[in-house]
Amino acid sequence: MKLQLFVSSPAFALLLASSNAFSPGSRTRALLLSTRDAVASNEAPSDYDITKREVSVTYDDDDEEIRDALKRELLLLSSVTNRGEYASSEERDIVIDIVTQLEALNPTADPASNCVGEWDLCLSSTQFFRSSPFFQTIRVAVNNRDMAENGFDIHDRATSASRVGRVRQVITDTELASEVELEVGMMPGFPLMMGGTVVTKAALRICGPELWETQILTTEVKGSNLPIFNQIMDDMQLSLPVGDVYSGILGEVPVVPMKTFYVDEGIRITRDVDDNFFVFSRA
Repeated sequence: MKLQLFVSSPAFALLLASSNAFSPGSRTRALLLSTRDAVASNEAPSDYDITKREVSVTYDDDDEEIRDALKRELLLLSSVTNRGEYASSEERDIVIDIVTQLEALNPTADPASNCVGEWDLCLSSTQFFRSSPFFQTIRVAVNNRDMAENGFDIHDRATSASRVGRVRQVITDTELASEVELEVGMMPGFPLMMGGTVVTKAALRICGPELWETQILTTEVKGSNLPIFNQIMDDMQLSLPVGDVYSGILGEVPVVPMKTFYVDEGIRITRDVDDNFFVFSRA
């Protein structure tokens, strides 16, 4: 009941409005034939269960060449599908297999403890906005996968005219900051886009070799391309204490588990509670 009241409250509407342009567009049918042929020996995505899978670590010198080849193919697919946004079903299957193979060839012990730094999202198996702690927290708070998926799909369609730019994460030992550049149409039929960066911060705890637990802190919008909005936002200091809102309404801030099964000097693969994966390259 408390969650239903929260979702229907003005506070929740304001929080969601601050992020309402995180949405991919429609799919194209382009096929990457060279990648398809290179990985065609696997006809379907590999089975994967985030709740049962443990970190794999391999130091075999022969594996380094395989990892490099897989990463090249993955980044090529990222570039031709706009981070997976326009991937065909066949391309998505190829990406899933490459990601799973990389995770099995992870070269880093305790990957969750080796992610400090700045990272750019280069490929995602779901909507880009779901890499943000803002939406990850909604998913955990709802505690119903089908309900959350329906809500995210509605949000996706409602914001389909928006454009997502750079999606970035800055990670320290104790905090995850998500930065998403976006452009939002001011009004239908009017050729003016308002751009800005939605910044969401979450406390981060390392709880295992692959496991983080995060709890959302704040969300704010920075860097509008319209000077008047920059001035308004600076004057109002609109940093929304999202964690306090959850705590006040639900009695606690939801704890969001995230698992990283692969990290090296240039690439990180992190999965959410629904086994969606987000591939980041080191900035």
